[in-house]
Amino acid sequence: MLRFKADRRTLVYMFITTVLLFVQWNLVSFNVFLYVASLFFAISVAVIAHNHNHLPMWRAKWLNVATDYWLTLFYGFPAFGWIPTHNKNHHVLNNKPGDYTITYRVTEKNHFFSLVSYPSISSFYQQKPIRDYLKMLWKTDRTEFYLAFLQYFALAALYIVAFYFDWKKALIFIVIPHQVSLFSVLIFNYVQHVHADEESEMNHSRNFVGFLNKMLFNNGYHTVHHERAGTHWSETPAAHKKVEHLIDPVLNERGFWGYIMKAYFLAPFNKKYATRSMRLERMRKAGTHKTA
Repeated sequence: MLRFKADRRTLVYMFITTVLLFVQWNLVSFNVFLYVASLFFAISVAVIAHNHNHLPMWRAKWLNVATDYWLTLFYGFPAFGWIPTHNKNHHVLNNKPGDYTITYRVTEKNHFFSLVSYPSISSFYQQKPIRDYLKMLWKTDRTEFYLAFLQYFALAALYIVAFYFDWKKALIFIVIPHQVSLFSVLIFNYVQHVHADEESEMNHSRNFVGFLNKMLFNNGYHTVHHERAGTHWSETPAAHKKVEHLIDPVLNERGFWGYIMKAYFLAPFNKKYATRSMRLERMRKAGTHKTA
């Protein structure tokens, strides 16, 4: 019933995520190794929610709806939220003005403080398209409205029940992993677009092709994802290979953590590690950028 056999791995990840919560909740003492694992799988749930949003895993609608709720409980936000903020906005505008996830809303610079502040700022602005989407569904499709809105109730019920039984465990094993999940996926979006050129045909995104990319369902192949969002994650490595030579080499990073170290920890002390803004370079050449 799966569309792609590769999503057996997706299901394994989700089952591990679910089991980790129940195991840790019932342990007598805190296990740091299990907890670190649960944080990694929390991040993976964000990527899975993104993938499932673009290309639902199942052929049967009821299984896709059930998976939406499953993802909601471990992602920390209603899974339908990807539709108005990501599908209908980000993929249409791709970091251009009007994109609610735009990376240069506050500053054109790319440094540690712009990185860590981006998730909160982006989350704030994404609430408007979500509200507008729910209003639209209320007017046009009540069934889809209730399916979407009830995801909030499912998440609220999880919190209420968990905090009722043990507020400390709820905070440690549910709330914190949720925040890690939500924070990390926005960090991914930021580094994939900051200082790229949103107007370029092939240089609009940064790619990460290392070990973490493989662990997280090839989420690092971002150029081809924007070129054809409906491509299944298992097919993006081949798609990336076909266009890799067309992308500026500085946008093809080997590893995520290597990039983080260079751009945000070494760059303040050595400019050779700093990223250059392709967007500003284009604007300067066109004479449309005004310096302060």
